[in-house]
Amino acid sequence: EEDDAELEELLGPSPLAVEPGAQRVAVVHPAVKWGPKKSPLTTAELQIAEAVALIDTLQNWTVLEKIIIPTKNPDKKFIFGKGNFQVLTEKIKKLPHVTAVFLNVERISSLTKKELEDAWGVKVFDRYTVVLHIFRCNARTKEAKLQIALAEIPLLRSNLKNDVSQLDQQRGGSRYIMGSGETFMETQTRMLKEKELKIRNALEKLRRKRSLLRTQRKKREFPIVSVMGYTNCGKTTLIKALTGEAGLQPRDQLFATLDITAHAGYLPSRMAVIYVDTIGFLTDLPHNLVESFSATLEEVAYSDLIVHVRDITHPETTLQKATVLSVLKNLNLPSHLLDSMVEVHNKVDLIERYKPTEENALAISALRGHGLEELKEEIEKKILTGTGKKILTVNVNLEGPQLSWLYKEATVQEVEVMPEDGTARVKVIIGSSAFAKYKHLFPNSKIFM
Repeated sequence: EEDDAELEELLGPSPLAVEPGAQRVAVVHPAVKWGPKKSPLTTAELQIAEAVALIDTLQNWTVLEKIIIPTKNPDKKFIFGKGNFQVLTEKIKKLPHVTAVFLNVERISSLTKKELEDAWGVKVFDRYTVVLHIFRCNARTKEAKLQIALAEIPLLRSNLKNDVSQLDQQRGGSRYIMGSGETFMETQTRMLKEKELKIRNALEKLRRKRSLLRTQRKKREFPIVSVMGYTNCGKTTLIKALTGEAGLQPRDQLFATLDITAHAGYLPSRMAVIYVDTIGFLTDLPHNLVESFSATLEEVAYSDLIVHVRDITHPETTLQKATVLSVLKNLNLPSHLLDSMVEVHNKVDLIERYKPTEENALAISALRGHGLEELKEEIEKKILTGTGKKILTVNVNLEGPQLSWLYKEATVQEVEVMPEDGTARVKVIIGSSAFAKYKHLFPNSKIFM
């Protein structure tokens, strides 16, 4: 109960939460024309399309206007040169009923945000704020909510610095709090530090709990398949198709899945596996956000196989692949996991006679069920290799406990009864530790590899 009360306090209303209600948004994309900041894998039109998709994810938010404005250096204070900034300001001022501007850059400082809001007379959001808001709207579990609260700390820190510098400029009153010898800045910084520590401790408790569940799964030797990919590539639809789980409701929107969820399915040999659905990735996803969700993504390191799902119809599919691989590399995953990864090209029903150009990639349609049997076979092959599981046939005495033991500890595929001598030939898939136990318990059993 004490823990719950502290959690409730940590998960109270956020000072950064966007006010509820409708927003009519102008989406502004600073287009870098040349230099190191220009990405060769995309265009300004595709980047603004993704920014619009982010806004469309939010209920009651509508895009009034899309504006692409060139810039040489998006990192400078006002992002645009003087002339372009003036042109942009005039455009925004002319928009009827506009309530906010979404500036499609990773993050702007609180000082720049304030000056832009003063110049345009409306709220200004960057990618960090918008993605955080989407996360807030989609978070269902305590863990997801805690991770969002952790991702807010750097923003609260920079806002605090800005507030204090404004107070200093106004020279209003004493800088010390009621004779405590501590400045307002020091008090607030200390309170933020304490809050961050409490959030990290609460997340660590949840991580230990998950680690316990993971140990239990490992005891049963269920192979774990992590399904990963760019946001909205069709991961949940694929898991639903592979498991037949009716309760899974895929949503056609960015960041529909924020929490790790596990779903049981069967491979062609009737081996049970657990498919893990994970958070989607996004280009220029702010580093603090990735870091705060690293506890969730840590689960991936313990899987036996990664399936990388790509929306092959998306014009930026190559950039999306690069984004996912770059995040996976930064997670410090074991090299065998990255080397054995299965790449899946999804949504091929939307492309006539599609053939993957990448070697070993599998073409599927999760929605229509195309290519799923081939995918299951590939998953099974990789899991047998990666986990050291064996497919073998054993001779069992039907009067003894062997058969029921095998049903409990391994995957029984076929039973061929020989009534004349009261035995059966049993074809099984068995993990290495269970196989060692079997040989120890039943040393006289005949085994055919």
